[in-house]
Amino acid sequence: MTLEAFQPSAALTLGVELELQLLSTHDYDMTPYAPDMLALLKNVNVPGAIVPEVTASMIEISTGICQDAQDAWQQLALTRDALVKAADRLNIAVAGGGTHPFQQWHQQRIYDKPRFKELTALYGYLTKQFTIFGQHVHIGCPDADAALLMLHRLSRYIPHFIALSASSPFVQGQDTAFDSARLNSVFAFPLSGRAPFALHWEDFERYFDKMAATGVIHSMKDFYWDIRPKPEFGTVEVRVFDTPLSIDRAAQLAAYVQALGAWFLNDNPFEPQEDDYLVYTYNRFQACRFGLDGSYVDPASSEAFSLRSHIEQTLAQVMPHAGPEGKEALQQLAQLLKSEEGNDASWLRARYGEVRQLPEVVRQAALRFGAGL
Repeated sequence: MTLEAFQPSAALTLGVELELQLLSTHDYDMTPYAPDMLALLKNVNVPGAIVPEVTASMIEISTGICQDAQDAWQQLALTRDALVKAADRLNIAVAGGGTHPFQQWHQQRIYDKPRFKELTALYGYLTKQFTIFGQHVHIGCPDADAALLMLHRLSRYIPHFIALSASSPFVQGQDTAFDSARLNSVFAFPLSGRAPFALHWEDFERYFDKMAATGVIHSMKDFYWDIRPKPEFGTVEVRVFDTPLSIDRAAQLAAYVQALGAWFLNDNPFEPQEDDYLVYTYNRFQACRFGLDGSYVDPASSEAFSLRSHIEQTLAQVMPHAGPEGKEALQQLAQLLKSEEGNDASWLRARYGEVRQLPEVVRQAALRFGAGL
């Protein structure tokens, strides 16, 4: 197995994927209705795709190629509306969130698809524990070397993405004390974490060939890295976001990735180094555990910041590089940093503090996801 050729794409174009929860409207636990949903939606015209995920209580939606955050929002809105209407017909609900607050992993059913069965044979119970929900953002790159440069530059901002999107404080009925507990499940996989440091595609190809020769991997899909190149799309795929509770937040996060990419291309602000990764896992943990209240060590200067202030500084840096729609989305993220409500993890905890019943929290999350209808 050789690495497929990198297909060039228009720089800074976007694609967004959201993994979503299917819920019983009786008790707001998860329900294995993905086959029924896909059957209902088979002939529905939506901009991107609607596909199954590893367990039958999950479903994934994606956009087509988007020019900016507003384009992504519009495409997601059309698909979200179609999804919610189909769910209503089945008397179920759909929600975002990085984890379902009280589902029991052993009750989940693996979706009937060969790849998912292969994953179960390899990873055992981890496959069912992978009933977690992320947002992936693809950013277009004109060539393979540009993609690797984009990947390693974006790696500095992984903690930003985690803290802003965090929506998985509850697992198995317990408050984990993490804002993003979802990523702990991802980290259990042996091929997770960071990509190898390579800035030239021929070096990355050599790495891939060595890994393939071991029999450990067969394609890029076997790498569960936080960011990975997607050669068939001509993109870099950022994979650390929890699925937000609304498509509004999903579009804002995509706008941030695009604005960072535009800043990199326009100003060439820094050259990534292997030493950038000295504090990578520490910064990642801080964002998962404490969200916006975490700390951040700058890999270049070794200076420590509050994560909230570092995001605020970065938003100000990239704002001039965003288009009109992107600026609005970035301003909304800047307001989030100052608001009492905070990220979606804080919202979920606040709802639980009010109602003290996780099923009611999930019901309110489902209402928030479908709010555009």
